Amino acid sequence: MTLTAAKRERYRQESRLEILDAAREIFLRDGFGAFTMRRLAERVGCSPGAIYLHFESKDALFEAVVEESFAQLHDRLRVLLEDRGEAAVAQLKRGLRIYVDWGLENPDAYRIAFIVGRPENRPYATHAAFEVARTLVGRCLPGAVGAERESAAQALWAAAHGVTSLLIQRPTFPWVSRSRIIEDVIDGAVLGAVSAKNGTGGPRGGRHGKRT
Repeated sequence: MTLTAAKRERYRQESRLEILDAAREIFLRDGFGAFTMRRLAERVGCSPGAIYLHFESKDALFEAVVEESFAQLHDRLRVLLEDRGEAAVAQLKRGLRIYVDWGLENPDAYRIAFIVGRPENRPYATHAAFEVARTLVGRCLPGAVGAERESAAQALWAAAHGVTSLLIQRPTFPWVSRSRIIEDVIDGAVLGAVSAKNGTGGPRGGRHGKRT
């Protein structure tokens, strides 16, 4: 690649990132339905045509913003796939705590990935981050059939998402302790979805976080 071509590619990547950052801000503020490419172009300071050089449609742009969030989450979770020195249930709890902590540390990315909606009828495609959850559940339920493992993974995600979205959306609620609420939700969800099925119940807590 020549120096000129390298500069052109760097400029293209920088422009794409600027567009994604501005799009994320508008999607969060206005929602998917009110978002327009013209409004985005005004925010970035370019023509709508320049936006379409990077993204062919509003849908494609939204997908790119969503995928960016999921990639960040997966980067946090994938270390668990390589760690086999921890008890399976304790590792699952740690994974759920990583999920919740990531959402609370990156509320805008979390809202884009899980809260900002759009009307659609196409099948939902799961992301690599959820595949990590499936793997961790599978380690806890090695003898379970596929449907049972999938039900457990989805129930655990529902619990983790519930507490994460509540803490993001209701920050001024008089929570007894955010850490305690997170721990109680994770412990209860894992007990119901995994531990009670394989007899690995036991004391609450574990290694997924400290109460404050």
